[in-house]
Amino acid sequence: MRDPRYDILFEPVRIGPVTTKNRFFQVPHCNGMGHAMPLAHAAMREVKAEGGWGVISTEECEIHPSSDLTPYVEARLWDDRDIPALALMCDKVHAHGALAALELSHNGPTASNLYSREVLLAPSHQPSKYGYPAQARAMDLHDIAEYRRWHREAAVRGMKAGMDIIYVYAAHDLSLPMHFLQRRRNQRSDAYGGSLENRIRLLREVLQDTREAVGHRCAVALRFATEELLGPGGVELAEAQDIVGMLAELPDLWDVNLAAWYNDSVPSRFAREGAQEPFIDFVRKATTKPVVGVGRFTSPDTMVSQIRRGVIDLIGAARPSIADPYLPRKIEEGRIDDIRECIGCNICVSGDMTISPIRCTQNPSMGEEWRKGWHPERIAPKASEARVLVVGGGPAGLEAARALGQRGYEVHLADARRELGGRVTREARLPGLAEWARVRDWRLGQIGKLANVSTYLDSALTAQDVLDFGADHVVIATGCHWRRDGFGRSHGLGIADFADNARVFTPDDLMDGRWPEGRVVVYDDDYFYTASVVAEALRLRGCEVTYLTPDDTIASWSANTLDYRHIQWRMAELGVVQRVSHLVTGYTGTTLALEHAWSAAASSLECDAVVVVTARLPDDALYQALKAREPEWTDAGIRSVACIGDALAPGLIAHAVYAGHRYAQELDARRDGEVPFKRHFHHDPTRT
Repeated sequence: MRDPRYDILFEPVRIGPVTTKNRFFQVPHCNGMGHAMPLAHAAMREVKAEGGWGVISTEECEIHPSSDLTPYVEARLWDDRDIPALALMCDKVHAHGALAALELSHNGPTASNLYSREVLLAPSHQPSKYGYPAQARAMDLHDIAEYRRWHREAAVRGMKAGMDIIYVYAAHDLSLPMHFLQRRRNQRSDAYGGSLENRIRLLREVLQDTREAVGHRCAVALRFATEELLGPGGVELAEAQDIVGMLAELPDLWDVNLAAWYNDSVPSRFAREGAQEPFIDFVRKATTKPVVGVGRFTSPDTMVSQIRRGVIDLIGAARPSIADPYLPRKIEEGRIDDIRECIGCNICVSGDMTISPIRCTQNPSMGEEWRKGWHPERIAPKASEARVLVVGGGPAGLEAARALGQRGYEVHLADARRELGGRVTREARLPGLAEWARVRDWRLGQIGKLANVSTYLDSALTAQDVLDFGADHVVIATGCHWRRDGFGRSHGLGIADFADNARVFTPDDLMDGRWPEGRVVVYDDDYFYTASVVAEALRLRGCEVTYLTPDDTIASWSANTLDYRHIQWRMAELGVVQRVSHLVTGYTGTTLALEHAWSAAASSLECDAVVVVTARLPDDALYQALKAREPEWTDAGIRSVACIGDALAPGLIAHAVYAGHRYAQELDARRDGEVPFKRHFHHDPTRT
C-alpha cells in the first residue's frame, strides 16, 4: 500500500490541453538508439510507461537536414518519412496511459551536418562549437523565417505521430533559440540582437508558432536553462528571471534546468540530489503554468518536499528513470526499499557520447528491452532444478546471484572477504563515490528477500572445495587487482624499477589502508576516474600531489561521463599539479625518470612515492585451477564452469553487473552459436 505522505506525487496535472496522470515526468534524454534503432527506442520508452511514469519524452529531435547531429544518433523529423519511427514510441507509451513528449531541436552552430553537408546556421558568424574545422554562417531574415517554418512543420509531424507534448528547446547551449539569447553567440544589430527584448524575439515567435500549429491538441513545453555558470558571457540567473517574466504564460509547461549538459547532469561525485533547486526555484513563483525540474531524484521524501515548498510541480528525471524505470510504481505500491537508485556515475551518458545504445550500471536491462527481451523487473523462471555456486560477491557475483535467485534457482554465494560488494564496497570509501555503494546495497536487499539464495562470508574456496560442493553450475566472479609493474596502454613491457619497489603503490594498496606520504605522483595510464579520485584522497591526507599522465590531458575518458570539467576544477581547487604528455622510464631512489610523449625529451621528477593507475589483472586463479581439472567435473556433478566480470576481463562496474545479469538470463537457455540479440534491418529500421 502507498504511504499517504506520497499521495501528492500521484495527483493528475493539467498541461494545456492534456493531463498527465501523475507528477512523474521522464524529461528528454539521449539514448544512442534514436532514429537508427526505433524498435529498440520504443521498447525502452515503453518500459518506463509501464513502470508508472506519467510523461515519457524523446531525446533531441532534429527538425531539418541543417540540424544534423551526426555522429550522434538522436530522433529525427526531417520529413514525413520519419513519422512512423516516432509513432512506434507513441503507441507503446499510450498503451500504458502515459503521455508522449517530443523535444524538437535545431542546434545551429552546435550541430555538425556531417551527414547532410548543409552549412551550419547561427545568430552570427562563429566557429562550430565541437571543434569541427568549419564555421556557421549568420542567419539572415529569410533564414529565420525558414527556421520558424521547419520548426512548425516538425511540430505538426510530431502531432501526427501521436505526441501529446511538443517542446521548444532553449537549453544546454544546444539550440538556436538559446543561441539567440546568448550575448556571446548573438552579435546581431537588427531586431533579433542587442537588447534582451530583441534577443528573446525568436524564442517568443517559435513558441507562438508552435501553439498556433498544434496547441489545440498538444501542450507546448519550453525547456529553458536558467543559468550557464559562465558569468556575463552566458545566460545568468538575473537575466533568466527577466526572460521567465517576459514569457511566463506563453508555454503550457516550463521545463527548467542548468546549462550546459555537464552542469545539468552532474555526476554524484560533484553534486547531491536536488542540487539545482537554487537555480530554478524562482520559476514557479513567476508563472501559473506547471513547472518540471530535475535533480537526480530518487527519494520520494525529497520529491514531496520540492512540490510542497513550491519549487516544482512535476518530478523531472532522466537518470533515475534509467536506473529504475519502475520507480513511480514502486512508490505507489509502497515498495520504497525496492527502488533501484541511480548512483550518478553517468555511464548512461557515455552511450550517447560513444554513439552506442544506452547502458546503466544499476539497471543491466537498460537498452536491452528489445534487443534481448530483458525487463528490469521480470525474468524467466528457472529451466531446471540446478544448484548454482557463485564464487565472488562483487558487482558481477551479486547480480548473478540475485537474478538467478529471482529465477528460482538454488544459489550459494561465497566470498573470501568478510563483507560483500567487492570493488564497489572498496571504491565507495574513496572521496565522492559513496553513492556507488547503492550497487551493492540494492542487490543485498533483494537477495535478503530470497530464501533460495545463501551467502557465505570469509570463505576462500579452493578448486577442491568447489569440486566437493556439489553444484551443477559454478560461476567464478572473483574480480581483479591493479597492476604494480606499470604495464598499460603506453607501457607494453611495464616500467623499469616498478614491480618490486616499496615506493610504488596501487589503488588497491590505498583501499587496503596502506597510504604513501609526502610528495606523491599519481601516474595515470587508465584515463578514467580512478586517478583523479586517488589524487583527491591523497591531497586530503596532506600529500603534495602531482598528476602525471602520458595522455595530453588528465582523465580524458571522463568527458564521456561529463566528469571531465568537474575533475579539472576539483584538481585546481585542491592544488594538484598536472604534468601531461609524459611517460615514466624508471624510478631510482626518489627520482622518477620521465620522457616527453612527443619529443622524447628526458626529464626527472623528485617524489617520495608513486601511485600507479595503469591496468588490472583478473583474479582468475580459481577458474584456471578448475579448468585444469575439467576431467573431474562430471564425477563432481558439475555441468559448467563460467568466469564472468572483472575475473574474465576487467572493465567498468557496469560491465560487471551486465555480465552477472547476462549469465543469469542465459543459464539453461542459451544455445551455442546463437546470436544473442535482435537487429534492425538497415533498409527498414522499423522491421526486424
